[in-house]
Amino acid sequence: MRHARQHAETKTRERRYRLAHEAARLIAESGIRDFHQAKLKAAARLGIHDDASLPRNREIEDALREYQRLFQGDAQAGELRRRRDAALRALEFFAPFDPRLVGPVLDGTADANSPVHLHLYTDEPEAVPRFLEDHRIPAESRSRRIRLDRERPIDGPVWLFSAEDLSFDLTVLPHDALRQAPLSSIDEKPMRRASAAQLRAMLLEEDMAGFEGGA
Repeated sequence: MRHARQHAETKTRERRYRLAHEAARLIAESGIRDFHQAKLKAAARLGIHDDASLPRNREIEDALREYQRLFQGDAQAGELRRRRDAALRALEFFAPFDPRLVGPVLDGTADANSPVHLHLYTDEPEAVPRFLEDHRIPAESRSRRIRLDRERPIDGPVWLFSAEDLSFDLTVLPHDALRQAPLSSIDEKPMRRASAAQLRAMLLEEDMAGFEGGA
């Protein structure tokens, strides 16, 4: 009985591993950024339909990092750096809104399909589209459900625009949300965020590591 249970658990772990890596491949190759969608598509492709075998989002993110390292290498690293450099300029540009970089560009999984995600903080949401209009930046409006914590979901305004041949995604949040990062859709923990100063320090550290590695 115990042997049968261990065998079943091993098979489930194997299916979770296969699903996580197939979902990661779909994200990397097709540009799907919704982990849940990638997970379901991977399950359909592999013919795996039991819920116990569905990997957590964090497992998919880990598999994505591994896939990018093995199969995309320098190309992915170049796309990531390009977006981080652009993100720094955007953080400086949107300084009046205490901006923070979030998402794949900060976490290191951004690729050629990834927009630059910023959170802007203001108690006057209409100030953001006014700022964009004043700088003659055409933007498209959306809305996004954000969980400030486990009890406080809000629908935040989102503005999408293009610059430097890249896509930018701005989520506008109330200023008091600056004190604590909203919850990540990946693992429901507070999102990692970076200010302009923090991103600048990260890029400098990368450059120093690259210089020392090439010496």
